[in-house]
Order: sequence, then structure tokens, then C-alpha cells
Amino acid sequence: MSGERREEKQPTAPYSSPQGSFTEHQEEAEDEHVWTEHAQSPVFTWKCSRSEMETALGDQQQQQQQQQQEEEEDVGAEGAMLWSLQEALERQTLQIGASACGATAVVDVLKALDIHVAPEDVERCVRTRQRRNEAPLPDYLLSRSQAGATHAQLISGAEAASEGRVVGRFFHMFPARRVALLRWLCRWLRRGAVPVATMNMQRAVPEGEEVPDAWHHQLVFGVALDANAVFMTNPLDVERQSDMLERLCSDSVLLVRRKDVLQRLSPGCSLSELSQDPDPRWTSLDVLGQVKRMVEEQEQVSPSHIVIPAAYKSGITLFALRHSPTGQELLDSPELPLL
Repeated sequence: MSGERREEKQPTAPYSSPQGSFTEHQEEAEDEHVWTEHAQSPVFTWKCSRSEMETALGDQQQQQQQQQQEEEEDVGAEGAMLWSLQEALERQTLQIGASACGATAVVDVLKALDIHVAPEDVERCVRTRQRRNEAPLPDYLLSRSQAGATHAQLISGAEAASEGRVVGRFFHMFPARRVALLRWLCRWLRRGAVPVATMNMQRAVPEGEEVPDAWHHQLVFGVALDANAVFMTNPLDVERQSDMLERLCSDSVLLVRRKDVLQRLSPGCSLSELSQDPDPRWTSLDVLGQVKRMVEEQEQVSPSHIVIPAAYKSGITLFALRHSPTGQELLDSPELPLL
């Protein structure tokens, strides 16, 4: 929809738009605009005052806010659970391989949707990438940036492993979104969707604990609104909403420990490859410069980590049966609005 200032009076026919009914104006006014909507073939033009348009848009926004409020009220104060704690303890899948938290989550997604597939078949569909621990530093760092699986691999893996019966939809959480996370999760859980959180575990690290060296995918099997808590598997865990939100709202970067960098340096190791990667983030993060400074300062106090690009995006992937009402609703849902 576009708008432009009109210089000459021209009669326009009444037209009913999604925002309301706009009728012909006989006289030009200072705050009048022409609005044109391009349909498939004809072009419809109508004329309305700025105040009418602002009122119509305000009504639409109020309706959206009212709908969101009604949905939140429907959730209630308790929450929602796919499994009880005892059921989760019995049904959860422990990590099926190195860097395979994504494939492990997909195994449990299918299980929650009553589709049982062998873990090795799921792993083959997800195509987990491994770290190349014995490679020279540049190749090792590249493998670290891609190790595991992205949300896209989880979605395609679940679809392939279920022979098309399961559909997934990823919702970005970075940059920050305007969403009441627990209530949003609760509404989808009650509709039968199965959430998987993709989180940067290097954020919200408890005081005194070592910084983890990876991102993580975890199935969400429940939320408790009154306790402000989220229940997840692999490992069976209960997290506060504040910690989960911080891990969910992260740029796509990874911290690599100082010792993992220095022990892979060799006399013939060429670091120039770090600035030649086609992904411009390797240059914008100055990974080459970070490594050089760490090498120069290794006898002194040097940074504990370097920062490299990561293939993962933080957010929530919701899974559902493809031909269910929830599956169709997932595909039709808009992206969560930015703050």
C-alpha cells in the first residue's frame, strides 16, 4: 500500500478496505491523501483524511492487543506440560553422540508426536557436523563454528525421519522480541506443538562455573507460569525464564578457549586462511588479529577466549504434525515482533 499527496481534485468511488470504509470527499483538504491498493489486476483508489486513517490503524492495533491479551488470559496461571517429570525421566533420550544434541532433541520431538524412529536413523537425517580436533588451527576453528546442527538441519531432519509427517517452524529470538516467552510457549504446548530451544550456553553462566564451549539444543517439555520455570531434556533440567531468555537472545558467535587455540598452533601453520573465509564475519570479528594477539601475549595475561562466527541462530523451533490444525497454524504464523 502506498500513499502520495494529491494536487488536483478527482472523484473517487467508495471503497471498503481492511481498515474500514472510506467514502468520496468533495473538497481537497490539507491533510487528505490518496491511497492506492494494487490487487492482482485492477488498481483501486480511495481518498481519506489522515485522521480517519490514523483512527483505522489505531483500531487495528487495539484489536491485535486485545487478541493477545485474551490469549494470555486463556493460558491461566499454571502452565502446560507435554510430559510429567517422571515421564520425562523415563522417556527422554540421552545424548546420542558427540555434538549431536540437535539430533537427540529431534528423537524426542518425534517421540512426543508419537512417531518412533531409531536414533541412528534420526542422526543420519539431521547430518550432525563434527569438530575436526586434529586439524590445523584455521580448519579447526572453521569446524568449531559449524559443529553440531543448525535449526534448519533439525527441521529438515525431522521431516525426513518422519517421512514428511512432521513440520517445523523456527522463531528468531535475536534481536530481542516483544513476547511473553513462557505464555507464548504455553499456548503452543497446549496446541500440541513441541518446542526445541537453540541457545548460546556461553551466556547466563552461573557465577563460579566455567564457560561452556558450545551452543545447545534442548527439547522443552513444559512450563510452569507460577514458578517462572521451563522444563527441558538432555539433560533433564529446570531453568528460570530470565536465564533462558538471555541464552535465547544471542548473536551468532562462539567463544573458543585459549588452550584450544594455542595447542593447535604449529611452526608451519598459516593463519592467513582466517581472513580469507567467504563469510565476512571472520574479517569483521578480526579473528586473525585475535589469534595473533593471543600468541603474542601467551607468556603474559592474555584473553581467556577468542570470538568466532557461529552457524547457529538463537530461537525456538516448534514442531507439529504436518496435517494437523497446529501444523498449518505454525506455517501461517508471523515472525515474532521486534522490541
